[in-house]
Amino acid sequence: MITDPLTAAIAEAEKLVATAPHVRTDQDLAEGYGYLAGGIAACVHAAWAHSSTHPVLITGTGPYTKMGLDNPDTLYWGAAVRDDAEYVVSGRRGTTCDLSFQVLAGNYTDADVPGNVTAFDDRAIHIEDDGTFEVRFGPGPADPERNYFTLAPGSSQLVIREVYNDWSQRRGTVRIDRVDTLGTPAAEPTQEDAVKRYERAGRALVSRVKTWLQFPEWFYLKLPVNTVTAPRRTPGGLDTQYSSVGHYELADDEAMILTVPASDAPYLGFQIGSLWYISLDYIHHQTSLNNTQAQVDPDGKVRIVISNRNPGITNWIETLGRSRGILQFRWQRIDRELTSADGPTAQVVPFDKIAESLPFHESNRITPEAWSRRIAARQTAIADRMQA
Repeated sequence: MITDPLTAAIAEAEKLVATAPHVRTDQDLAEGYGYLAGGIAACVHAAWAHSSTHPVLITGTGPYTKMGLDNPDTLYWGAAVRDDAEYVVSGRRGTTCDLSFQVLAGNYTDADVPGNVTAFDDRAIHIEDDGTFEVRFGPGPADPERNYFTLAPGSSQLVIREVYNDWSQRRGTVRIDRVDTLGTPAAEPTQEDAVKRYERAGRALVSRVKTWLQFPEWFYLKLPVNTVTAPRRTPGGLDTQYSSVGHYELADDEAMILTVPASDAPYLGFQIGSLWYISLDYIHHQTSLNNTQAQVDPDGKVRIVISNRNPGITNWIETLGRSRGILQFRWQRIDRELTSADGPTAQVVPFDKIAESLPFHESNRITPEAWSRRIAARQTAIADRMQA
């Protein structure tokens, strides 16, 4: 049957999920099967949306198609590009904190990270007074006056990120056109084409599961547990992004307190993730905070409490019953070097010692009613900017 390559790949991916080395509990496995469902949906969608002649921007990760430690503050778009063609990316700038562009060579795999051809944010381009813009990518020489960026040999992907430091900000619009095919119809699909797309979806699914199982091993789990690194430039990421990472393991009667200076960076975000290398539920639970959402203490520090049980603290990060997970800080759109003084420190304390471990505990407390309002704000903001 024409779908055999995909169904075989789903069976292989299911075995990878069921035998993943970090699986210890039924909750780990249930989350893995949900993660697999999102991967199937994303890979099938991408295989049928893919076109080398008439590219479109698609969302490869979202609330129900998670991968790659997706940032709850970010909308992601991607398109396949060729290094011998010219493209126009146009749209209207929203009110979000950051809009960035990145060209990659190759794909993320369980053996390699794609090369970073170019990466920049919207400060590098001219934007009209009404917010509209055009950015060109092609094989020609770079020309800042024309917003033209070179696609070096091997360029294969364009990734666009729109980052919110306030979830009430307005998203922009963006599209991609290949210059020499705009105004012409795409070829009608054939049965041979359908066969190739099922094969493409199957390969992508297995690669997706294998790849993102490797990333925690490469970048997180070899670090000492319950610690965080000093800020460092994100490997393979944006030129204006730093990150601080770690992983936690906490008993039900323990909590982690992360202390970080309130940053002058336009964007600072923190999240925890599962060992499937995906975000936890950030819609109905507070599993992430950014520099607009987080409470800042009078001494200029942000103190985040990570625990399974509710400590009644405004900056509580919910583990949702996961005793182990990933810690991730991101600073973006910065224009200076970050040092260890800008980064976080971590402390594990008994749950019943949280109050005495927070120097401003009384002002950190939150009522159940105020907490409910915070969750409602997350739910409505995600509904406004994202679609299922």
